[in-house]
This record gives sequence, structure tokens and C-alpha cells, in this order.
Amino acid sequence: MAVFRTRFLLWLVKAYVKKWGRQFVLFFVVGLFIFFLLIRFYPYIITYIPVQNKTVIGARGAYAADEIPDYIISRVGNGLTKITKSGEVVSDLASSWEIKDNGRTYIFRLKKNIKFNDGTRLTSKNVTYSFKDVSIARPDESTIIFKLKDEYAPFLVTVSKPIFLNGYIGTGNYKINNIELNGNFIKSVQLVSKENRFKSEEYIFYPTTESLKIAFALGEITEIESIPDLNLHKTSLESFPNLVVEKKPNLTKLVTLFFNTEDPLISDKKWRSGLTYALPSNFKEGIRVYTPYSPSSFFFNDTLIDKSQDLNHAKVLIDSAMETASNEAKPTLSLKVLKKYKQTASIVKNSWSKVGVSIRITEVDSIPDTFQIYLGDFNVPKDPDQYSLWHSNQSNNITRFKNLRIDKLLEDGRRNTDPSERLRIYTDFQKYLVAESPAAFLYFPIEYSLKRK
Repeated sequence: MAVFRTRFLLWLVKAYVKKWGRQFVLFFVVGLFIFFLLIRFYPYIITYIPVQNKTVIGARGAYAADEIPDYIISRVGNGLTKITKSGEVVSDLASSWEIKDNGRTYIFRLKKNIKFNDGTRLTSKNVTYSFKDVSIARPDESTIIFKLKDEYAPFLVTVSKPIFLNGYIGTGNYKINNIELNGNFIKSVQLVSKENRFKSEEYIFYPTTESLKIAFALGEITEIESIPDLNLHKTSLESFPNLVVEKKPNLTKLVTLFFNTEDPLISDKKWRSGLTYALPSNFKEGIRVYTPYSPSSFFFNDTLIDKSQDLNHAKVLIDSAMETASNEAKPTLSLKVLKKYKQTASIVKNSWSKVGVSIRITEVDSIPDTFQIYLGDFNVPKDPDQYSLWHSNQSNNITRFKNLRIDKLLEDGRRNTDPSERLRIYTDFQKYLVAESPAAFLYFPIEYSLKRK
């Protein structure tokens, strides 16, 4: 009986294969072909499938409609050049460039077949930069020439600014879909991927860090761009489930102690150097540096004299300065500090007390008009040129620092377009600036980005 059933089953299989075998093989081959076809063209097909993929990102700050932050605008448009993390200039919309007339003439040649997100082809006519004391010529569709009144080496960084047609129409991977205003300031910016119309990003702006954290806790946003800490009332955002926390230094902002070099006491370099040597070798709030450049910068000078904490050296310098001033007792110094760096001010106070220096701390909301010592920060330029911060005739030189050698280096640095020569100039600039100590550079602050899984 069992043998009969086995033979019967084999007969059924043979009959089925005989009748449907060809169709079976054909459908199998066709199915396999479609499977591999879907894998190959998935990135293109997915853009036509109506599946919403929206990310809502929270950010701090108040911005006018024409002041969209760089980290957003860089997703929408491109410049002629772009800046790498190390600070080097590379091509973007420009395929190449020439510098002539000792740095007064810049000739850019545009890449071919580049289009704005509305389909308009990129030509020299729609490169709409406008600079003071710069004339622009467009000899053909793919060439644009800038003639400067004076030599200006940072010009290559200047033209990294994104180029737009009317209404923020750029060449980036995203398009601005909507800008919502609250009065004169941006409430939110909505971006849509040009490759996938169902993929979007919305940036919502909050006035304070605290309000940004609360919005994240309430689920109003799915990501936070950057915050200085994870504290929220009596808990930590890090304790929330299903979160990805990224910790990284903000290499565009440098926390710094600025010394008023015209102050009768702090004008003595020995005082400034002594106070600098008394500072901690590390700050848990950020990446410790002794120079006004990021460690990732191509121009960072890692051969400087070690300025890590040396209390004995600090005491010798301060005592020597006191003998010169013929004062019997060390005075109490005045330190004005931005509220967000109040904790750092306490660390500084404790460090200076170890060398017998006491300070009086006063909180301020912005850069004070007058100060003896000021604890704040400054935005590190994309180009190594820091002329406006340290040159003796610049209003942004809040330390009132004057040094002819450093003035000359800064003047030469912005005139010279040779990369190797600029490296030499800014290496020397850092060496002499740190030696003169018009400021004590502390750290690049650690910031946190949050994302829900």
C-alpha cells in the first residue's frame, strides 16, 4: 500500500512538471530578474513611493529671514569653493581658479552641467555675489573674474558662501519648502530633498537652551542640533530611552580670557603670562588649547611653548611683576564673565587663588565696554586670518593689544596667497601672540546632539 502511494505521488509530480514546468522556470527567472532590478534601482524607485520620512530638528537662536544659519543654508546651496574640516579651500561649483596680479585678480571656471533646483543652468551670469571694492567680469558663460582693490587672500573663503537665485533657490541636496516667521524672526524652516520629495527636514527655533530641552522631552522635536549639557531640571536627557547621544567639541567657538592690555596692572606681560600659567591644564567643559586655532586646522601650531599649568612659574612671574610695580600686596582683580561660563569662572578663580591672586566675579550679558579681564568667547574664522581680532587698529580688538610684529604678520597673511607661505606666517603669528598673552585661550566647548532611534 505504501509503495502504491509513493508511486502515485511521483506520477503526480511528473505530470505537474510536464504540464507546468516551463512556466515555473520562466516565472522563477522573471522573479529573480525583478528582484535584482529592484535592488539596483531602489534609490530611484523609493522617491516615487509615498512614504513620509520627516525629521524635526530643534535649534537655539533668533534669526531674521535673511540670516538662516550656515548649517541649514549649506544643505540648500553651494559656493564656488568649500572649506574642509582642516580649513583648506577646495573646489565646489568652480572646477578651478587662478590668482593673478599678486592676489588682486581671481579667475574662476565653473563646472559644467550644474543646475539650480528649479532647473536653471549654472552660468557666470547667475553667480550673484556682490562685494565692496570688487569689480566683476563675465567673459563667457563658464568664467567669472573678480578684481579686488587690494590683495586679500581670504577671498577664496569668502566665495564659499552659497549662491542662490531668487527665493533661496540653490544647487544643494535640499530645497527650502517653507519659512515660517514669528514677527521678524524665523520660527521654522522646512527643507525637502530634491532626490526624494517625501523626505523632509524641519528646523524649529527656540529662544533658550531650556525651552529646547523641554520641547525634546515633550516630543515636539525628534533631534537636537547642539546643546552645552544634558541637564533638565533634576534629571538628564541621557536617561531617556531610545536615544542616540553624540558628544563633540564645537570647533567654531573658542572660550577665552581676554586681558585689557591698557589696564595699568594687566598691561605688564609678566602679569598676563603668570595668570596664564596658573590656569588648569584641562577643562572638562571642552578641548583645551593654547592658541586661537582648532587642533584640526591645517594652520594649527603644535610646536608652541608648553603653557600647561605651572604654579611655580606663575608665582615667579607674578612676584616679579609686583616688584616692578612696587606694590606691597597683590590686588584683587576684576573678572567679568558671560553667564553661561560662570562655572568656568569659578575654576579660574580657584586656580588663581593658588598663586595668591584673588578675583571679583561679575556676570554680564555681552562683551563689556570696559573690563580688566573678560571671560567670553569668539567665533574662529574659517580662514586663518584673524586681523580683525588682534590688529592694533581694529575695533574688534577688545584687548586693545598693540604689537608691531604681530600687526605685520597679520597684514602679510591676508596679502599672501601662497599656501606654504601663509602657513609660515600664521605659525609665527601664533608663536608671538601666545608669548605676548593678550588673552588666555581655554577650550573649544563640548556640545551634545540628540536623536531618537
